[in-house]
Amino acid sequence: MRQVLAERELTSEGPRRRGGTAPRRRSVTVNLAESPLGWLHARGHLDDRLFDAGERLRADYERSQLAPSVTMRWDPVRIRGTGDGALTPTERQVAARRRFDGAIAAAGKGLEDILWRVVCACETLPAAEKALEWPARSGKLVLKLALDRVADFYRIG
Repeated sequence: MRQVLAERELTSEGPRRRGGTAPRRRSVTVNLAESPLGWLHARGHLDDRLFDAGERLRADYERSQLAPSVTMRWDPVRIRGTGDGALTPTERQVAARRRFDGAIAAAGKGLEDILWRVVCACETLPAAEKALEWPARSGKLVLKLALDRVADFYRIG
């Protein structure tokens, strides 16, 4: 796993970016490359099954290219006769979109919000709870329920 480490000052609100000339207080090193889902899994809040379900959902989200594009696409051009009869890139994208939509539907109404925010948009649980106007520390339970349903959809045992 790639690591991008950064030093953050600890405040009563949590880590803060260091930018001023104020005296240094307590700090923490954070891995900026670690996803919120990976963070929960690494600290024992999610078991392997739920983590794998979240990773599959994120992979389908990325393969279906649902996120907004920032730049030009540089995908290689497919040349006739070089393929092995597999799906074309467009067919793979459509298949990923169908799997993603099916997994979100399997999560159920009311659970897809936290699922998308944490797994696909990589929001932290506190940020997602605040955006959804939920009570603090309620998101983890709801996220686990959603990931359990997604694991059933992907048939992860």
